[in-house]
Amino acid sequence: MDQSYYVLQNHDIVLDNQGKHYHLKIRDLPEDEKPREKLLKHGPLALSVSELMALVLNTGTKKEGVLEMSSRIIKNYGEGSIMSQKNPVNLANNFDIPLIKAVQIVACAELGRRFFQKDDLSLPVIRTAREIYQYVRDMHNLSKEHLRGIYLNAHYKVIHDEVISIGTVDANIIHPREVFKPAIEHSAVALILVHNHPSGSTDPSEADLSVTRQLIDAGKLLGVDLIDHVIVTKDTFASIPGPYHN
Repeated sequence: MDQSYYVLQNHDIVLDNQGKHYHLKIRDLPEDEKPREKLLKHGPLALSVSELMALVLNTGTKKEGVLEMSSRIIKNYGEGSIMSQKNPVNLANNFDIPLIKAVQIVACAELGRRFFQKDDLSLPVIRTAREIYQYVRDMHNLSKEHLRGIYLNAHYKVIHDEVISIGTVDANIIHPREVFKPAIEHSAVALILVHNHPSGSTDPSEADLSVTRQLIDAGKLLGVDLIDHVIVTKDTFASIPGPYHN
């Protein structure tokens, strides 16, 4: 199945489920292991992603230190997808962090996009479910269920990548407008949905099957084809069956 190639043509979604807590505080670290001092002494390459994020956030809150907060965000969001976020309100709500912290993350990500904007020749090309699985490597080990949209142009190149929703212990419901709004904003002609199953099973639920069909139909009305909906786990992946245009 993973060798099948996608072919482009010229409401609610329910996802099923936890996260660990980190309690390390900067003041507990040896002086040369604190992120700021570590960067000054050894340079930015010596820092982990969560340590760099801690420097961006600068301080924590009364209930959570900045290292704990940054580690939790990276653990639950994924290193790649966190930097694609553009809505600080959603980010703040999803992770229960102060809005100012979410604004700092979004602003830092936007600077990165503007300074290092890729030209069209370097955009990833996605033609198969296996390529999707490789592209979303940062989702394989997430402890919470994420729904992510990969938006393509007419040449199968990824022009936008966005986490649409993060699941909780309870069912997480997404409306088609949340799925297709980025497609319209970025002039995508097609999209691929991906969500992870922390349980390790790639079996789609009845809700997965039903909502995939609903979103395919919604895409037809909008002129944006949903060409696949892929479930990923740590070790494997599977496309949810549906009447895709591929």
